[in-house]
Amino acid sequence: MKRYSQTSAFPRMIRRTAGTRPMAWLYGHIQEPLDRFVYRCTSGRATLTSWLGGVDMAMLTTTGARSGETRTHVALAIPDGERLVVIASNYGRHQHPAWYYNLRADPRASIEIGGVARDVVAHELHGAERERYYQRGVEVYPGFTLYRRRARREIPVLAFDPVP
Repeated sequence: MKRYSQTSAFPRMIRRTAGTRPMAWLYGHIQEPLDRFVYRCTSGRATLTSWLGGVDMAMLTTTGARSGETRTHVALAIPDGERLVVIASNYGRHQHPAWYYNLRADPRASIEIGGVARDVVAHELHGAERERYYQRGVEVYPGFTLYRRRARREIPVLAFDPVP
């Protein structure tokens, strides 16, 4: 399957429509299982979302806040040098994603992107830094604008820095 460039019409259409309420609901139910499947089939080189939407998707592994078990979730990653930034939009839902609470309890995590895994430490961004990265996220994925309007909460922005 071909990965479309970020500037071609098809991924732009996917990224724009994904922020609408019906498509966010659909993607919220089917995206993660399909992305996991394609990720396994390609030995970590791609996800369905990265192919179709032209965005970088990461496998984020956290430790459950209550269970203590590891959990892996698919998240859109915004690379910034050694740092990766993830926006905890949860498809514009009113509650934060479960992995956000896991990271609040234990900020150590693992992120795998493009088949390369690394240990990271998460911290939540605030103020101007948060807004700057949120705007970068909107440039990559315009649906974040609609999610912000719908969520009725401040959507957290988290930076993941490599473990020293």
